[in-house]
Amino acid sequence: MTKRSNGLFVGKTRHLARHHKPSTLSINDYIKSFEIGDKVIIVPKGNQKNIPHPRYKGKIGTIVEKRGSSYGVKIKVMTTEKTLIIPALHLEKAK
Repeated sequence: MTKRSNGLFVGKTRHLARHHKPSTLSINDYIKSFEIGDKVIIVPKGNQKNIPHPRYKGKIGTIVEKRGSSYGVKIKVMTTEKTLIIPALHLEKAK
């Protein structure tokens, strides 16, 4: 027998389903820029190749560095602080 895949989204696609017509991503989504110290919200969207893990969906963090076209975002999870490297496509400014 073959072994079942244990990928990132195995058994989770119903949680990612959108119940409305998804819009296409615009150029502005790809060329966003943030300053160090900005507050951002993690919003996974677009293709499934480079999105952050779904457990971080909706978390608010602070930009601490820029790496190429991605940003280092510091978030607090329980009692620890983590730094995630996330492309700008999946970030939105917090209000």
